[in-house]
Amino acid sequence: MSLKINIIENRLLSDHWFVLRKYVYDLVRKDGTGLRQMREVYDRGNGATLLLYNTATNCVLLIRQFRMPTFVNGNPDGMLIEACAGLLDLDSPEECIRREAMEETGYKVGEVTKLFSAYMSPGGVTEQVHFFAAAYQDSQRDNAGGGVDDEDIEVLELPFPEAMAMVADGRIQDGKTIILLQQALINGWLTA
Repeated sequence: MSLKINIIENRLLSDHWFVLRKYVYDLVRKDGTGLRQMREVYDRGNGATLLLYNTATNCVLLIRQFRMPTFVNGNPDGMLIEACAGLLDLDSPEECIRREAMEETGYKVGEVTKLFSAYMSPGGVTEQVHFFAAAYQDSQRDNAGGGVDDEDIEVLELPFPEAMAMVADGRIQDGKTIILLQQALINGWLTA
């Protein structure tokens, strides 16, 4: 049985970086009782993320970049270690991760595996992230990476055991990256 939702108010609060809206709605629960709720919803579009891994060297390619939300939430330098990722814009998820891999890491991606899609913060953000993994080799490097336009990205090639240790000790705190590293371990692509 699905819930019935009646939207009472849909007000634009901000349209600067992405879109922030305030929703007031009546929710009719499955037992028939009503409940009025108010939520602010941040719409930033959908995205895709990719773990690049090298089975021959037992390494992963990650990036480090400044993330303002982490800075204001206590990350002293605001730098975050992540798997490459980006917003779909008008691309398909696979086109997006191929573009982002080239821009951020400098590697031209070959065959990719779609793992799944997930809402990463469904309590307030509309974004659905599409998760991918792909093997890489040094011969696929096309450029130095580092991002485009206003990005300042450092490319990191890390031994997989070190990346997993960085999750355990808190040096890697990005949710999508932690999930992708765990997928590499679960699927046996790399060894910790």
